[in-house]
Amino acid sequence: MEYIKLGDSDLNVSRICLGCMGFGDSSNGMHTWTLDEEQSMEIIKKALENGINFFDTAIAYQNGTSEQYVGRALKKLAKREDVIIATKFLPRSQKEIENNISIRDHINTMLNKSLANLETNYIDLYICHMWDYSTPIEELMCALNEQVKAGKVRYIGISNCFAWQLEKANCIAEKNGWSKFISVQNHYNMLFREEEREMVPCCKDGNIAMTPYSSLASGRLVRDWSEKTKRLEEDSFAKSKYDLTANQDRIIVERVAEIAKKRGMTRIQIALGWLLSKVDAPIVGATKFSHIEEAVKAIGVKLTKEELEYLEEPYVPHKLVGIMKQK
Repeated sequence: MEYIKLGDSDLNVSRICLGCMGFGDSSNGMHTWTLDEEQSMEIIKKALENGINFFDTAIAYQNGTSEQYVGRALKKLAKREDVIIATKFLPRSQKEIENNISIRDHINTMLNKSLANLETNYIDLYICHMWDYSTPIEELMCALNEQVKAGKVRYIGISNCFAWQLEKANCIAEKNGWSKFISVQNHYNMLFREEEREMVPCCKDGNIAMTPYSSLASGRLVRDWSEKTKRLEEDSFAKSKYDLTANQDRIIVERVAEIAKKRGMTRIQIALGWLLSKVDAPIVGATKFSHIEEAVKAIGVKLTKEELEYLEEPYVPHKLVGIMKQK
């Protein structure tokens, strides 16, 4: 395993972050394909054994049960100071806004729930799950800074935003002497590279870590195009991200398979090897031991200039999808 400082922080994280959206009560949330607590603990144990110390979850994943499974597993399997826990909170609901619940109170409530779920007294990296269009950014950054000063949060990050929004938030934080976002968690992989237009150079310039989700395009990059899984059939979010560009994406997927065969490697190693050459610590979901083993092996993969060009050549501009679609 390799480790890296996450942006302008003292968080020493593994180059692979274990994404925990696949853990949680399958009857209590948006997904039916998630692992139960015993299975989740075995995956987390395998991750720790392979040197992974960085875990990403969210209070929204399976109504908080992902956080609960992760918290109980890490409490049993590791020392708190040896792991880096990231979790995410959503903006205020429309009902909260109508009831005049302040962003300060909302964050305090969400954070306290996450702390209880994770059975810890601090979060290493507390992430805005998406840009909050209903709250002045000054109020949001002030409220987050208060949690850092209180010791409940060590650092803050953001997910699903544009580069100008990240820059605006951090400029306001710097002006006021508040904590700044040290990382961004956005949609970025070999099938979706729109982040390369503005977000990638923005993060490089500001030493802001990139920890992208959907590293393997919800599995599309690492299996035959015709192969079906329960997640592929049921994950409506993933369908909205990739179905519109299936014809172009298929060419890239086939080239990943081609290079993997030539190299005697797995497709996971090639797809993640490509992403690891671009970002700090990609988030990789795992529901099998092999997913972790292959992800760790990808750290040592060095693609040649010719291989990189071959993999990247078929890419065409993609429309923004999901959370980013209408912004």
